[in-house]
Amino acid sequence: MISNKFKIRLLIGLAIVAFAFIKRCSSTETNPYTGRTQTINMSSDQEIAIGLQSLPQMTAQYGGLYPNDQYQTLVDDVGNKLINNSIAKDTPYRYEFHLLADENTINAFALPGGQIFITFALFSKLENEDQLAGVLGHEIGHVLGRHSAERIAESDFWQTVAKGASVGADMGGMVNSIGQQTLLNNGRGDELESDDLGVLFMLNAGYNPEEMIGVMEILKAAAGPNRIPEFQSSHPDPENRIEKIQESIKKYKNNKSLY
Repeated sequence: MISNKFKIRLLIGLAIVAFAFIKRCSSTETNPYTGRTQTINMSSDQEIAIGLQSLPQMTAQYGGLYPNDQYQTLVDDVGNKLINNSIAKDTPYRYEFHLLADENTINAFALPGGQIFITFALFSKLENEDQLAGVLGHEIGHVLGRHSAERIAESDFWQTVAKGASVGADMGGMVNSIGQQTLLNNGRGDELESDDLGVLFMLNAGYNPEEMIGVMEILKAAAGPNRIPEFQSSHPDPENRIEKIQESIKKYKNNKSLY
């Protein structure tokens, strides 16, 4: 026989879960830069604030900024050229580019709102300015794609659902697992979307988008033969990304009205 206490817990749990779904539906909007429907629960100003607040910690985590003004100026010049010749120029985001001192970690990433980073380990392996444009264009794509804001909204949703499930029954762990898997799958799509936008930004700014394939080759070589299979990773395999980049290049070059 079900106790009244359990019934009350179940009703409360269902109410929390229902609230999460209602909130998610009310937070759905179409991204004006990609045309994709997303769940977003923050404004662009809030994205910028989160990025600026996280800036010192992220910089320190990678050993600070690389102490070479000439290299930093190059990163700034290429990044700003991409911004000023694309739709990114007309967005509310505040773009800043940071060359990090880390000489071991091959990485580049973007915080919400426009803070973009590249480690010296990756920068030093790039063969030309076009490849640098490919890296930075990809990260600008993450900002315009609002990928971090989307992940935050998804995380908030699954945390609320998990809380409701935990109140109603001992299901929180299972729901949390579903949420994490959803985030990983969406992350692969984010990378491919950013690659596509990166190709577009390179063409807009007069860079050779074929060089983005060279960046993928660098990432593939850096990962080595023991790289994580794609189905276990939040990022697509470089080989898969190369194929999609080639498709994007063909798409834009065959229809110049797209850029």
